[in-house]
Amino acid sequence: MLMSGHFRHLPEEATVSQPNVPLIGAGNPRRAARESLSSAAARKVERPAPLRQAVYEALLDLIVNRTLKPGQHLVEIELAEHLGVSRQPVREALQRLQTEGWVDLRPAQGAFVHTPTDEEADQLLSVRNVLETYSAKLAAQHATPEDVEQLEKLQNEGVAALKAKDVERVVAANAALHTFITQLSGNTVLAEMIATVDRRVRWYYAPLALTRGKDAWNEHADIIAAINEGDAERASLLMGRHTERTRTAYHEHRDASQSK
Repeated sequence: MLMSGHFRHLPEEATVSQPNVPLIGAGNPRRAARESLSSAAARKVERPAPLRQAVYEALLDLIVNRTLKPGQHLVEIELAEHLGVSRQPVREALQRLQTEGWVDLRPAQGAFVHTPTDEEADQLLSVRNVLETYSAKLAAQHATPEDVEQLEKLQNEGVAALKAKDVERVVAANAALHTFITQLSGNTVLAEMIATVDRRVRWYYAPLALTRGKDAWNEHADIIAAINEGDAERASLLMGRHTERTRTAYHEHRDASQSK
């Protein structure tokens, strides 16, 4: 079980930390799953917020960055001890995550991280393709030299993270680059629609971050060049190819994992 005594119960306005707390026990799947939670390389999360929202955000982050892996059993008391809170806000967070499709609640078994089906992944990544293709087109029409300079900084951060083989940093850099291109589109409705799928895209992208790595960031460089040149059609075409390759790579990774 998770070590106790390191966390106090948090008040109504709380800060939830995700410390790198060692777990006791090894040698069986359940203990290994617990160890994956505490040995995560994720940074500490410091965010003043109402307790239930802070716990929800902390658990969602652990799912998105795959510290909590698809199919993993979620034990309330272990999560509560890890976050330094009581079981009630954890239970509420799991119920909310279940309604949003991140968690499956199984009668007499408990809560488990949702394992996306091929159809779910395909639908989401296909929608992302449509939205971001249009976003890149608009970005090429509106980007200033200063905007392109910022894109290049984000690109450099991604390449550096890839060289360091830092998965979480690569995923964050990838999200930041795509988000900034969306901002450059100048279309608020489009930006809101893309934001609704952003976390799930990061969730699907995490296991591909290193294997897709070099190709993905080379594709980013080409997209940035098209935006810099104001070539809207080429930026759109390149983004479409880029997101489609990511969709294909996800299915290839899923097939390879299932065949093992």
